[in-house]
Amino acid sequence: MGNRAGGRLSGPKCIAIVGPFASGKTSLLEAILARTGAIPRQAAVSSGTTVGDYSPEARAHVMSVEATVATTEFMGDSLTFIDCPGSIEFSFEAEPVLAACDLAVVVAEADEKKIPALQLILRKLDELGVPRLLFLNKVDRTEAGVRDTLKLLQPASTTRLLLRQIPLRKDGIIIGSIDLALERAYIYREYAESEVTDIPSDEKAREIEARFSMLETLADHDDQLMENLLEEIEPPRDQVFDDLSADLRDGSVTPVLIGTAEKGNGVLRLLKAIRHDAPDIEATRQRLGAPADGTVVQVMKTIHTPHGGKLSVSRILSGSVADGAELWLSDGRTAKVSGIYRMFGKDQTKLASAKAGDTVALGKLDDVKTGQTLSTTKGGIPALIEIEPPQPVFAFALRPKERKDEVKLSAAMQRLGEEDPSLRLHHEQDSSETILSGHGEMHLRVIVERLEGKNQIPVEGHPPAVPYRETIRKSITQRGRHKKQSGGHGQFGDVVLDIKPLPRGAGFEFTDTITGGVVPKQYIPSVEAGVRDYLKSGPLGFPVVDVAVNLADGSYHTVDSSDMAFQMAAKLAMKEGMAACSPVLLEPIMKVEIFTPSDATARITALVPQRRGQILGYDARPGWPGWDVVEATMPQSQIGNLIIELRSATAGVATYVARFDHMAELTGRLADEVMNSGGKAA
Repeated sequence: MGNRAGGRLSGPKCIAIVGPFASGKTSLLEAILARTGAIPRQAAVSSGTTVGDYSPEARAHVMSVEATVATTEFMGDSLTFIDCPGSIEFSFEAEPVLAACDLAVVVAEADEKKIPALQLILRKLDELGVPRLLFLNKVDRTEAGVRDTLKLLQPASTTRLLLRQIPLRKDGIIIGSIDLALERAYIYREYAESEVTDIPSDEKAREIEARFSMLETLADHDDQLMENLLEEIEPPRDQVFDDLSADLRDGSVTPVLIGTAEKGNGVLRLLKAIRHDAPDIEATRQRLGAPADGTVVQVMKTIHTPHGGKLSVSRILSGSVADGAELWLSDGRTAKVSGIYRMFGKDQTKLASAKAGDTVALGKLDDVKTGQTLSTTKGGIPALIEIEPPQPVFAFALRPKERKDEVKLSAAMQRLGEEDPSLRLHHEQDSSETILSGHGEMHLRVIVERLEGKNQIPVEGHPPAVPYRETIRKSITQRGRHKKQSGGHGQFGDVVLDIKPLPRGAGFEFTDTITGGVVPKQYIPSVEAGVRDYLKSGPLGFPVVDVAVNLADGSYHTVDSSDMAFQMAAKLAMKEGMAACSPVLLEPIMKVEIFTPSDATARITALVPQRRGQILGYDARPGWPGWDVVEATMPQSQIGNLIIELRSATAGVATYVARFDHMAELTGRLADEVMNSGGKAA
């Protein structure tokens, strides 16, 4: 412990704005841009004219579906703000952004339902080591006291929430705030700077108590301040500000400021706190382990613009970048910068160069992906961050409505995948389907809207086919003879096959016990090929598994026998024999782990059996206070839209991971439905 350096750090800064869905992040960005003079007036999100949420999809759904970057200036400092989506379906967008930011402003409100979502965000900041302050928004709408609200929110945060302001009330209505560090009162004015005033006499006792509580927390990390408090000596104001800065930067506390973004209230105090307390590029560079010499660039986001091509939104961690500069990727390839741009929502302004601390878009780095690290070091340096998207939880089979658009669709999906690395697109060989996977129904809906709107490609989708299989319960010995005479050489193949079931998961085995050369050795592989070809679609219409076939006997013709004839004979034997072996349908069963807030666990455990699932157990989620893990097995056919119900039961925060566990027999009405629909239902 002891005194630590505080004070304002100069240079361009990059600030992420994060928070639960609908907490007011885009409104806060708009208020900041208005207060710094970057826009003439603050617009409401509902107006569809804000700098943030500028895409047609964001406007249509009135929600952030991608990060918005806007650079402004405040009191001579360049500040870049990145408004990140709050919905868990789009939350991966924030990871490469947060890693290279100096500070995160966490927007929250007094809403108990949003605490699990807040916890997800704060845990991610913990993982990345990003300092944060919390902006308690919509204070004009809550009847709860601010300190009661902090008690409500504290369980979501691993660091102490430290109140820097308390509300100023008149007749029970919040009319402003009292700054506990400055010991001044501020009267709110809509869309304008607050009026500075003395602390009212009837509020003084409350302010003294709240300020002492703040100082006590700061004193945990400052021996001199602790001595001052014990001796009842008023600490110097500069020391208080230095401690607030130092504690924020090293992650000891999360300072809390209050306001109402929609009306521009509390925004100036927030900006001043950012200017004074936010770490600078040097601290961020050290956190990421980036070298200080040379030029190092971290790519935070990829955008494909209609006319300007590909833009790589990047943080210059050290050195500088000029237009035309050649940069090395981590894998030893090079990329040439073609254009440097300052970002402001959907608009860009061209720059000649960018220096350490700047957040800019670099043009036409075609081989560069989100999350990559670029440098002027020959051969490149190791990547500073690793981004690993979570397992997808929602999917559908996608295809263009017109076949002529197939190549166009492939190119569009490549661009969308660069913009959103959490998307997955793969071809399923069994069903010949192209499967698009993501993190929720809305996530994929937005992708389809972009394909049809921005890319002008009409598409259609349906739930992916479930990989049903079939097997047999009985054994049989079956002869198959293929004989055909049509002038000249005929066709002759004759086989006797022993067909029997194998244990579940054993797959397929082929053997032969031919003696005396009744089937010549050169034809035995053809018999196996015929058997394997038949097993692609058994008597129920699905691929056959867990079956053993032995070639036991047969006969041949010295002139008319051929590879093809023995393949046909094997198929005939399989076709006749398999139907008599009590074929049965198999469905894939998945092992599922569902992550849920504890107060929703009962709802989740009730939901699982409704989907033919079996609860294996549930327990506290390790390291996650207030969360549980529910383990279950569930048919794959029931998992397709599981995430919709899980999110509905948990205010949008539950998720799951699933992996194949085993195949199980499916009989009766459900099996009939599957066979009648060609595998589309269960």
